[in-house]
Amino acid sequence: MSQAIRMWDERFRTDEYVYGTAPNDFLVRVADQLPEQSRILALADGEGRNGVWLAKQGHHVHSVDGSKIALEKARVLAEQADVSIEFEQADLINWRWPQNQYDAVVAIFIQFAGPEVRRRLFKDAIASLKPGGLLVVQGYRTEQLAYGTGGPPQEENLYTEQLLKSELSGLDVLMLSAHDCVIHEGMGHSGMSALIDYVGRKP
Repeated sequence: MSQAIRMWDERFRTDEYVYGTAPNDFLVRVADQLPEQSRILALADGEGRNGVWLAKQGHHVHSVDGSKIALEKARVLAEQADVSIEFEQADLINWRWPQNQYDAVVAIFIQFAGPEVRRRLFKDAIASLKPGGLLVVQGYRTEQLAYGTGGPPQEENLYTEQLLKSELSGLDVLMLSAHDCVIHEGMGHSGMSALIDYVGRKP
């Protein structure tokens, strides 16, 4: 087990859902762009709030996370919601990614990786999409460091509009929006936040 995964296990080892049980607001707003009964890969889905919500909308969800503790909590959440999800514990850095399999990949606050690993994750995520598939990303911008209300302390892990345009250049941009707003996602993300929203389509 990597040091990073041990750290996430410790973070999730609490009765509380660290990032809450409600889905991410941005994901809810853009979900109408997803075809019905889409096959969706939920990256670093943690305690399952986004994957479970997507499954409740009728999608077929493959939820992948490195933390065994998080996945145990995600399974409980799925059982409570009476939905079926394909859960998989895996280190995304070393995962054997499916190719051309998904109608959408959801990457909400996956900013645990530095630039080199992030570029590889983005490349693998794009490769896993079917032609016409969507990549849905929300993350913190570099300005988030001044707010300190969530996210990594490393500036290199944060996003800018230019970074996403460059590293996701293989996709057609459907949405790219930088904005500040107050979010409440459990104790992990709470308060005024510097966000960036992205949706891209694989040609």
